[in-house]
Amino acid sequence: MRDEVIENLEEEGAPPLPAPPCTVVIFGAGGDLTKRLLVPALYNLRRMGLLPDRFRLIGVDHGERTVEDFRQGLRESVEHFAKTRGAEAGAFDADAWQKVENAVEFMRADFNDPAGYQRLGEHLDEVERTHGTAGNVVFYLAVASRFFAPIALALAAAGLMRQERDSGRWRRVIIEKPFGTDYASARQLNEQLLSVLNERQIYRIDHYLGKETVQNLLVLRFGNGIFEPLWNRQHIDHIQITVAETVGVERRGGYYDRAGALKDMVPNHLFQLLSLTAMEPPNDFSADAVRTEKVKVLDALRFADAKHPGECAVRGQYVGGAVQGQPYKPYREELDVAPGSMTETYVAMKLTIDNWRWHGMPFYLRTGKAMTKRLSEISIQFKHPPQVMFRDTAVDKMIANRLVIHVQPDEGVSIRFGAKVPGPTVKLGRVWMNFHYFDYFDAAPSTGYETLIYDCMMGDATLFQRADSVEAGWRIVEPLFDAWRTDPYRNFQNYPAGAAGPQIADDLLARDGRAWNRMAWHPGESKRS
Repeated sequence: MRDEVIENLEEEGAPPLPAPPCTVVIFGAGGDLTKRLLVPALYNLRRMGLLPDRFRLIGVDHGERTVEDFRQGLRESVEHFAKTRGAEAGAFDADAWQKVENAVEFMRADFNDPAGYQRLGEHLDEVERTHGTAGNVVFYLAVASRFFAPIALALAAAGLMRQERDSGRWRRVIIEKPFGTDYASARQLNEQLLSVLNERQIYRIDHYLGKETVQNLLVLRFGNGIFEPLWNRQHIDHIQITVAETVGVERRGGYYDRAGALKDMVPNHLFQLLSLTAMEPPNDFSADAVRTEKVKVLDALRFADAKHPGECAVRGQYVGGAVQGQPYKPYREELDVAPGSMTETYVAMKLTIDNWRWHGMPFYLRTGKAMTKRLSEISIQFKHPPQVMFRDTAVDKMIANRLVIHVQPDEGVSIRFGAKVPGPTVKLGRVWMNFHYFDYFDAAPSTGYETLIYDCMMGDATLFQRADSVEAGWRIVEPLFDAWRTDPYRNFQNYPAGAAGPQIADDLLARDGRAWNRMAWHPGESKRS
């Protein structure tokens, strides 16, 4: 029966087409992002038949290395990826990798040297002639954020971003976060990019939007008649969005101590999840229609007490403890972290959306490092039904329904509802109904970048941030930065590594008679795990 259902679903739409001929140029090709995520994603696209046959990959970096060394390093990374994330242990597809490897080239260049861009342009012309890539190029900026604008400006100055309508030739740039460090810098970066590129050439990537469950959120809401009629303040009590990590800052202490949990996670990842959860139905699934509705949510997003944003948010920093049995040293003892640092590794906040659908209903967001469990989820808590019918029974409290979208690590959806406990009296028990992608669809191993890279090649920007979305995210949190600068010790509390956060985060919800979902147990965990 299960196979029949899946077969019927697959028959409803044509399979995706391979991307058009193109070259991918990765600036910063010697970094971890390229080895751990980008090239494994290209390998997976090849396995899925979505990478074009006429394809080239040019790695650009300032380090000296041969093409053979570069290819060997990538192969080792992809083999490791296949063994650790493949559907079967050691499931490395040598044929698929060979096709990718044959397309790999390397070019040494200084990002600040105009001569390097001239050589790159000449090489792209040669690649177009010899490999039939049609002149289409994706420039992936896997570099530190300080290089985003200089590389884009240099590409344009060298004539490498010119597109041709008649031939259909396109040039696109993918930019990793952070998109600025505050509202002013984000706006400046957008102005610099848009001075030489048009918005349709810029793909601001957020790897959270590559998760199947995040993409499924739109289908869940707008493709099922049982959910959308209830998706409003009349039926929902509140919504929680959690992005928790068990890791500490690892080797990113220098960056993280300047950023902190708020800058690192909230204006991008958490606000993207929130906007998809709260947006109005778009007219269609075109990129501009979807992104416009998301921006409308951000334009209406407020701290619950707009005049005192510092009272609507709490923060903390992990101290020594243990995460899943592994000892952790305090944040202030991490490499490249200032000994007296007040940088938050955890933040939680209460916000509202000032529109008709959500007015007055709270959204609670939290994110942190060195926490109990790695977990990203969106939890929709529905209002309690009236108890009047059960007043003469053993039921002393009604069970609120809960819909949980599990983003990672175990992608799926869970629904909690009440059921009668077997026996002669009326008692209610909490039960969960779970859907897991892994159990049902046998989803292929993924880095989370496959869909995003493929969409960029196809010219579909739906899952990428637009300039106004980036600026709106920073504009929302700007008042909180100001409040923390004025009173750096306000609502700041340490928490032991391995905890679910500081006590003041629990107090934030307790003031409203609510509580965070427990992180120790997760209803979406697969039976296979």
